[in-house]
Order: sequence, then C-alpha cells, then structure tokens
Amino acid sequence: MIDAARTLFAERGLDGVSMREIGRAAHQRNTNAVQYHFGDRETLVRDVLAPHHREVGVLRAALIDTLGQEPVVSPRDLAGALVRPSAAMLETPAGRDYLRIVADAISDPATLHRGGLLDGAELGRWHRMARRAMPTTTLPLHRRFSAINLCFTELGRRAATRRRSDHRLFVSDLVDLVAGVLGADVSDETLRLLAERDTHRPG
Repeated sequence: MIDAARTLFAERGLDGVSMREIGRAAHQRNTNAVQYHFGDRETLVRDVLAPHHREVGVLRAALIDTLGQEPVVSPRDLAGALVRPSAAMLETPAGRDYLRIVADAISDPATLHRGGLLDGAELGRWHRMARRAMPTTTLPLHRRFSAINLCFTELGRRAATRRRSDHRLFVSDLVDLVAGVLGADVSDETLRLLAERDTHRPG
C-alpha cells in the first residue's frame, strides 16, 4: 500500500487520489483497507515519506556537521547542504516519487507541513545555520525560504523526467542557483522599500 500511495501521490498530487483508489492500486479487495491500516490521509502521507526523510536526514546531518566546524560558511556551502542530500533521491524511482510529492506540497503553503512533508530536524538545522551565516540585510526578506522553494521545485521537476546522463551537471547547477539566492546582494531600492514597510507597520 505504501508503494501504491507513493506512486499515485507523485503522479496526481496529495489531494488528487482517494484512499479507495490507493487500495485498488495496491490490489486490496477490501475498499476500506487503507483507512483500516493507516487511519487517515496524514498518517499515510507521513508513512510514505518517512523512510526517505530519514535517508535525506542522515546525508544532510553529515554535511551540516562538517560545515559546523568551519570558521566561515559560504553561500555555496549552504546551498550544497540543502541540495545534495535531497538530490540523492533522484537515483531511484521511489526517491523520484518522493521528490515529486515534496515539490507538489511546497507549491501550496497550506499543505506544506501536513504529514511532515519536509524532512524535519535536519532541514531545521540547515535553516538555523543559514540564518547565522547570511548577511543581516537578507534576514527580513526570507531568502532561506526562497532557496528551499527553488531547491525542491527544481528537484521535483527533474524527478518527473527520465533519468538523464547529465545528473551531476544538473545538481551542480542547482547548487549554484540556490547559492545565488542565498548570496544575492540586497539593492538600495529594496533596502529603502523594506525600511518604508517597517516604518508603516503598526506597533
């Protein structure tokens, strides 16, 4: 049932398939079999994603631990710690389904945290490291969230295509793009508009 759910969620989105359809795809005679085993959709989604979250988390933790020993962390270092662990999921069909599910969820903020759609503690560690390492001027602009969105959207797009021979090039280029978001200068115009916004905020 997990395999059937992962495939259908990847192809049609989290809200595009019913529990009964998943049961039929898993060759279950009882139309309520998925409901019986998992209880609700959020539990099913969590169980579908959990093994991939763990795998990505181990990879990301190792990179973050290494970066934590460095006196200076560059935008490209940060980008690599975000992109490369998740990009490793492109190597298998199940991993590609996982990336498509996460990409679908990240496009809709209302569903993003439903069922643990992002990979939890290690992504949180990355977020805190990025906050410490990035210039103070970028912090009110939430560029970390933009970097996360770019990373998972592009990985999901790639996962929806067949495995190609330029995989290493794709990953390196995505690291460059995410680093560009994290390290982009804040223009004088943006700083002025940011100051204006803060001036007019109540309190």
